[in-house]
Amino acid sequence: MLSKKLLDDINEQIKNELYSAYLYLAMAAQYEAQNLSGIAHWLEVQSKEETGHAMKFYEYVNDQGGRVVLKAIDQPPVEFGSPIATFEQVLEHEKKVTALINKLYAQAVEDKDYASQVFLQWFITEQVEEEKNATQIIENLKLAGEKGHALIMIDRALAAR
Repeated sequence: MLSKKLLDDINEQIKNELYSAYLYLAMAAQYEAQNLSGIAHWLEVQSKEETGHAMKFYEYVNDQGGRVVLKAIDQPPVEFGSPIATFEQVLEHEKKVTALINKLYAQAVEDKDYASQVFLQWFITEQVEEEKNATQIIENLKLAGEKGHALIMIDRALAAR
């Protein structure tokens, strides 16, 4: 059984994961409009992954006999700047999500909720991967520059995700 505090926090995290999906879809829309379909594809896949994360939390709450309460999702920005600026925003956003997941885990430890600790461990591992991926893309973009053939090559590589 989830404590009221952890249940409330997980319901908030469902909203946060759905916002992440919405944010990445908004980013993808910018790159579709710029004909950088590889970057757009990577961001679309990321959006779907974030929706999947929200559903993992949704199902966990239901499995634990809790009640999911969906909350309003803020509108994301429309413009994100250059590819480097965009992926720097991705990295910062993922760091924020990592902090939120760590907060959930700390609450589960405080509650001595061992099932939730095991459940949240998957998200902790996932966040290491998320931050690593964003960092690698930023470093590749910095090495290649943001114009010309190198950007096209990176765009094609991201399309393969």
